[in-house]
This record gives sequence, structure tokens and C-alpha cells, in this order.
Amino acid sequence: MVRGKTEMRRIENATSRQVTFSKRRYGLLKKAFELSVLCDAQVGLVIFSPRDKLYEFSTSSMQEIIERYQRHTKDIQCENPAMEQNNMHNLKHDTSSLMKKIELLEKSKRKLLGESLESCSLEELQQMEHQLEWSINIIRARKMEVFREQIERLKENVKDLASENVMLLEKCGGFEMQQTSGGEDVSIVISSEKSDVETELLIGLPMSLN
Repeated sequence: MVRGKTEMRRIENATSRQVTFSKRRYGLLKKAFELSVLCDAQVGLVIFSPRDKLYEFSTSSMQEIIERYQRHTKDIQCENPAMEQNNMHNLKHDTSSLMKKIELLEKSKRKLLGESLESCSLEELQQMEHQLEWSINIIRARKMEVFREQIERLKENVKDLASENVMLLEKCGGFEMQQTSGGEDVSIVISSEKSDVETELLIGLPMSLN
């Protein structure tokens, strides 16, 4: 028969509560004894019943175990303040360093924006000028790269449109395609058997006005 899960709350019935206490106390004492034997551990267990009756188990003298516990906790209490003080000192140092770095970055940002330049020396101004020129060159290079990517995409779109136009013209009438020696400008002359109008489409870079 499978035992149900015990609900963790106070047992209201006094008799049932006393029976459960006796069973659980015996089991706890047994586990403490097994732990001390199997693992060669020093164990001290103290239990007070609801009626203030003492039950205890210890592998040696209970007083010795209590004294050992007190020494151990005292050592920890002595170590913790020193550790906390050291950690606090490190945190204050890190915070101070970060604040100084933030202040320097803010000053550098204002100077690059053309503010608070009165206190700058000639060497600092020249250094900022070189830094700005270097940044502008990087920005311009990236801008030209974006322009080239957009032009290539537009060329691909033009080729796709030209192919679609050719397919439509094959269905509607005749056409004539010419390509310049450069390989980029494409001229399409459209003529229809049903119309006397000729249409010419030039694909490529616009002609210079000079």
C-alpha cells in the first residue's frame, strides 16, 4: 500500500501528535547514530518535547561537542568582520576608480563636442584634431561602402526589371537591346507591330551635365 504525502502543518489531535513525535524522534536519533558510525562524524542532537522533556544523543560528551561548537562559531565571528571590512574597502576603491574614469570620459566627450576647450593646451588640441580626423575618415569610408552596396542592389533591381520587361515585350511585340562597351549601360529600343511609336530605355549612371 502506497503511503500518502504528509502535509507539513501542526497536527491538531493531541494523541496523534504525541504518537508522531515518538516515531519521528526515534527515527531522528537512529539516523544520527547511523551517521556517526558510517561516516565517523561527531554528532550532537538535542530534542525538547512539547512537554519540555529533553532527549539527546552525542557520539562523545555533549558538553565537549557544545564547547567545540562555541569555539567554531566564535572563530567565524572573529573572521567575518575582518573579511567584511576588507570587502568594503575593495568596493570603495573600485567605486572610486569607476567614478574617476566616468569623470574623465565626460570631460573628453565635452571637449570632442567643442565644449570646455579653454583649459586645453596646444598639444591636447592637436591630439583631439587628429582623433577627429581619424574618426571622420572611418565614417566616410563606411559611408562610401554603404553607397556602393546600395548601388549594387539598385543595379540588381534594374536587371530584374529589364528581364521582366523583356518577357513582357516578347508577349506584346518586338524589341531591340543594345549594350555599351562598358558593360553597364543598357539601351532597350521597343517597337510594336501594332504601333508606330518607339520607346528607348537607357539603364545606367546619369550623364554628366559638364
